[in-house]
Amino acid sequence: MANATAVGNAPQSGGKEDFSGEEKKVIFASSLGTVFEWYDFYLYATLAPFFAALFFPKGNETAALMSAFATYAAGFLVRPFGALVFGRIGDIVGRKYTFLVTILVMGFATAAVGFLPTYESIGWAAPIMLVLLRLLQGLALGGEYGGAATYVAEHAPHNKRGYDTSWIQTTATLGFFLSLAVIGGARLMMDPKDFASWGWRLPFLVSIILLIFSVYIRMKLNESPVFNQMKAEGKGSKQPLTDSFLKYPNNKYVLLALLGATAGQGVVWYTGQFYALFFLSITLKVDYLTTYTLIAIALLLGTPFFVVFGALSDKIGRLKIIMAGCLLAALTYFPLFQALTHYVNPALEKYSASTPINVTASDCNFQLFVGPWSKFSDCDKARDFLTKQGLSFTSTAAPAGSPLVTKIGTIELKGWDDKAYAEALKTSGYPGPADKNAINWPMTLLVLFIMLLYVTMVYGPIAAFLVEMFPTNIRYTSMSLPYHIGNGWFGGMLPLTATAMVAATGDIYYGLWYPIIVAVITLVVGTLFLSETKDRDIRSYEHT
Repeated sequence: MANATAVGNAPQSGGKEDFSGEEKKVIFASSLGTVFEWYDFYLYATLAPFFAALFFPKGNETAALMSAFATYAAGFLVRPFGALVFGRIGDIVGRKYTFLVTILVMGFATAAVGFLPTYESIGWAAPIMLVLLRLLQGLALGGEYGGAATYVAEHAPHNKRGYDTSWIQTTATLGFFLSLAVIGGARLMMDPKDFASWGWRLPFLVSIILLIFSVYIRMKLNESPVFNQMKAEGKGSKQPLTDSFLKYPNNKYVLLALLGATAGQGVVWYTGQFYALFFLSITLKVDYLTTYTLIAIALLLGTPFFVVFGALSDKIGRLKIIMAGCLLAALTYFPLFQALTHYVNPALEKYSASTPINVTASDCNFQLFVGPWSKFSDCDKARDFLTKQGLSFTSTAAPAGSPLVTKIGTIELKGWDDKAYAEALKTSGYPGPADKNAINWPMTLLVLFIMLLYVTMVYGPIAAFLVEMFPTNIRYTSMSLPYHIGNGWFGGMLPLTATAMVAATGDIYYGLWYPIIVAVITLVVGTLFLSETKDRDIRSYEHT
């Protein structure tokens, strides 16, 4: 990408001596509000397996879980549209007021979830309303991140943009941590039946308090000096969507930012945090409190490295750090998740190694988006059952019309009968839930920390990198779309897609191919077609 042209002879925005006090205020206020917004968004993600039982029909646990993940994914799928809507407003009206609106929308949608009736009360209307609220959350988040990152970067000194914006990068992880803490605390202090009945609503209602505080903080902020200068000079874009996506060369850079940076960053982020969480709780059968504790400790250990790699990117460059994170993730995900199994549930690992399982059937289906239209064969039910137990199995195609035959060790089962399958597992020595006393905590935390380190490598420098790629008058719009497609679509679809891949293949690790392939694509495109941005002047209005 060519260097952008600076505007006039104005001093570089946010000189170190000019904005020290304002800089701290901007970082604190922007980051704090964004933490709360991520908290709102990730409450559902943290409770997705739990919501499967609340908002979807019973009978097929994997189908209900995938429905919950599909609803979870809906919020991600709509994020790019929020980027278009709010990005345009941010480039025309201003950064400050736009992300003030986004936090109001997010706060309303999150609080409303706390008042929703469940499937048991009103049937399919419950998940429909839940999806609509998730869509509102996704729209709001689509406008939030670009505004916060742009706002902070445009206040930051030239040689500290990576460091200053890296504080914004901590907010998603801190919001996730906050959601774990609030939900974990509620579940710990309440009887499980009370939490299932009404206690799950409390974390959503807490967001009302956070919303009031966030709005108060953001009302006190001033507009970005770079944006004000642009408006004063009459250089703003009247059609930021057209200028961003239909005019060359900016449309080329939007595509390169997606494929060469944010797609890989998105899958690495969600693998290291959410997929690891779901893998521990669903596949390895670890109880919720232990799972939350392990992930929370790893988050606390890893979060400072967002700032470390953001600051490092000011010295050695953003791109090489992001590419290194994608490369390491692609090379090590399989051994890391296998190590999780070994250190977290060694009994399950031993059972799987000594008890081969085979499913022979002719009516297996690949289920991705599950709903009232879905039909489940005996094969689907058997695969659902085995996947839910964290077990790998092989699949053999049978002639059309042949009945389902499943072998668990030396036990052969014909047709589908959940009680018979459960008895066969018990007879063959299946260990069931993970034994907390058998978990190797130091090694488990080390594995989780390594995956978090990859997250900080790809995510710490990404805000500064994206801000520097695009000119001021279309920056909010241009950077928001590739970020939210990369994170919302490529990253947000990861739990759903990986779960479907595991169920279809019978390999509990097979879902890892999804983030690995995307990370490799980003590594190749980013290395070949993107260039370093750290020395660019972000006061530009056009590419050269």
